[in-house]
Amino acid sequence: MDFIIFIAAMGALIYGADFIIKESERIALHFNISHFVIGATLVAFGTSLPEMAASMAAASQDKSDMAVANVVGSVIFNITLVLGVVFFISKKMYPKRDLFLLDSAWIIVPLIFFFLMVQDGVIGRVDGILYLLLMVSYLIFLFNDPKADLGVEEELTKEKFQWTKPILLLIVGFTLTIGGANFVVESGTDIARTFGVSEWIIGIFLISLGTSLPELVVSIVAIKKGNAEMSIGNIIGSNVANFSMVLGAASLVNPLTVDLVATKFDMLIMIAASISLVFILANRLYNKAGAIFLLIILALFIQNAVV
Repeated sequence: MDFIIFIAAMGALIYGADFIIKESERIALHFNISHFVIGATLVAFGTSLPEMAASMAAASQDKSDMAVANVVGSVIFNITLVLGVVFFISKKMYPKRDLFLLDSAWIIVPLIFFFLMVQDGVIGRVDGILYLLLMVSYLIFLFNDPKADLGVEEELTKEKFQWTKPILLLIVGFTLTIGGANFVVESGTDIARTFGVSEWIIGIFLISLGTSLPELVVSIVAIKKGNAEMSIGNIIGSNVANFSMVLGAASLVNPLTVDLVATKFDMLIMIAASISLVFILANRLYNKAGAIFLLIILALFIQNAVV
């Protein structure tokens, strides 16, 4: 039964992602909003909801390790797995936006904030408020940034835009994507237990992987439709949201304790993945070379989790 649920949930993920991409693109075309901004805000926040729900639930049950591990694991998977796969399957990616100049700081700054906040071993409620303010700062930055000229057709700009259908389809898309991710995690966890996989691997590895599935599916669908900026914007925005919105909200529910010594390897992998992404943006390695670079880091992370 778990296998049937797993397959059905994956189907929901795929169809949900397709709804999100189509309607987000329609909004972008009508209002001349860049695909990057749409990906880094609407799509990124929607696909980060599973992480937020999981971490807040864990915090409410006083399971700080699970709440923080979900974020750390999701950041690692978003960069190494999602972008690794996207770069590998993409035939060509030529984003118009200078991602290194405009967005690399938003990969590093939340990471620096994280390590400054956990030096005392706790991400408290004040830290959570500061993180939420960082999220506000990111949104202001995006919407004050000059919008890309997408060459919108004159008929589209004159046409009266009806919000009802896109909003309803976006809700359906997010519901299918997030609900599918939750069922994938639950059924996958049951399958893992059936095969005797340890609880630690289920928590730190499987749950964070499962909550990263919306980003993976949405980014693949976006790249297949030629929206390179949306796929990369989705990951950068999702990681900002994971640090600021997810950890911020979870720490407001209950202060989160962090053991930097016990989690040293995972933290180092997260740093390596983030620095690697900045390097890829700087050198425009949106190809198989960049993919292999990220997938090697993913292989090291998986090897450590399994051993």
